Amino acid sequence: MSDLLFEKHIFVCANERTNSEKRSCGEQHGLALTAAFKKAIKDKNLDMPIRAQRAGCLGVCDFGPTVAVYPEGTFYVNVQLSDVEEIVQQHIIENKPLQRLLLKSKNN
Repeated sequence: MSDLLFEKHIFVCANERTNSEKRSCGEQHGLALTAAFKKAIKDKNLDMPIRAQRAGCLGVCDFGPTVAVYPEGTFYVNVQLSDVEEIVQQHIIENKPLQRLLLKSKNN
């Protein structure tokens, strides 16, 4: 398996806008969330190729700090540091999206 392939890939918005009235995830602890995901993954010593990294704008700034998990394309919004362990346990390990933080589409 190539080193560039991951079973799960976690993107944490760390975008920061300057001179804008629009919220940005980076201002609301995007980098701290990235570090917390990396720590949680390391602490759990997971036996899978996984990566957590900061990302630019994920396009849903109005919903608070955003995290996307691929390959599923699951978007979590208003993610707080206290949510990281639960996302890692439920979504990454148990493969069940955490319903309470899911970005809801207009059809939901």
